[in-house]
Amino acid sequence: MNIVETDRFRRSFSDLPKIIKMKAQKQFRLFLENIFHPSLHTEKLEPRIKNIWSFRLDRKYRVIFTFRHEKDEIWFLDVGSHDIYKR
Repeated sequence: MNIVETDRFRRSFSDLPKIIKMKAQKQFRLFLENIFHPSLHTEKLEPRIKNIWSFRLDRKYRVIFTFRHEKDEIWFLDVGSHDIYKR
């Protein structure tokens, strides 16, 4: 599976605190091994029909992503604290 990072994701990631970026590297490795690894707490967001998902970097920070099955891709849409759900 191929990971595509949107411009918004890249901008948001660059603004993260250094400690969160370090945690993110570990979580990204887990994600590549198993998208539904228990420590990621991967979940589908509401409304479920939009096919938007999230996984945890830690208790506060999340990555928002979507599956593009027709292209065998996962798009990382955004990353940030819980406020990310309001964007």
